[in-house]
Amino acid sequence: MKIALVTAIAAFALDEDLAPLQQALNRAGIEAPILAWDDLTVSWARFDSALLRSPWDYSERLPEFLAWAERTSKFTTLLNPIEIVRHNTDKHYLAELAKAGVPVVPSRFAEPRDDAFVALRNFLTEFPDTPEFVVKPAIGAGSRDAQRYGREQGVDAAKHVARLLDAGRSVLLQPYLNSVDEAGETALMFFDGVFSHAIRKGPLLQKDEGPTRALFAPEKISARTPGADELAVAKSALAALPGGPLAYARVDLIRAADGSPVLLELELTEPSLFFPYGDGSADRFASTLVARLGHQFG
Repeated sequence: MKIALVTAIAAFALDEDLAPLQQALNRAGIEAPILAWDDLTVSWARFDSALLRSPWDYSERLPEFLAWAERTSKFTTLLNPIEIVRHNTDKHYLAELAKAGVPVVPSRFAEPRDDAFVALRNFLTEFPDTPEFVVKPAIGAGSRDAQRYGREQGVDAAKHVARLLDAGRSVLLQPYLNSVDEAGETALMFFDGVFSHAIRKGPLLQKDEGPTRALFAPEKISARTPGADELAVAKSALAALPGGPLAYARVDLIRAADGSPVLLELELTEPSLFFPYGDGSADRFASTLVARLGHQFG
């Protein structure tokens, strides 16, 4: 069995998950080279699976990336599947999960046809008690082009929204939940629908700090044991997805003002899985992949 670990040329040296996962797959008897999705010399048909790991430049090249994923899925098993990737790369999915009853950070969208100042004014009117808020692209990764604002910075925030809309990008507006400054985010990793481990992420967005220009913003990570309420929300988010359990999923949660966990993002395309913070997690994931592909190929 051969599994290609898919990264990007720009991310080759940045993904700390690749080495432990490759080693775990090798221990399981699986050949697992690390290859870039945008390397035109790769023949993906040589592999039993192409496992998306760190194609972290996809948000700036989405049509090209989705076309590659579509082509590749015709020659090998793409994990996660193309239908999930296509849907999950656009954060409009948050509105769908909210309608399904999943507790989600309140999320409103402005579209390229909208007036930026009107969209922001409507958002601030709808949430009069939120002192701070976040502007980010609906298609984005690694906190690129995301920024935190106070209400008094409405003009700057509207200009940010306008820049994104003028570039043809949908915009996501969310209240900034202050609990993240103290408690951070909880990211829960699931392999084939089974919880594996969790980490704490420190706050990424600082007020008066511009968007990162790198592939992703620097993160402060530590191991964390999730609460029972966090596990319940994470499982409800995954249960709202069509089809069966996915090979991998990361559920990012923060706590609302009342202390209850709410979904920030559901990462199903190229999430870091933070193997160094979960003992045995790389081997658990490798075993999941071997079982899944072994069952698929009989």
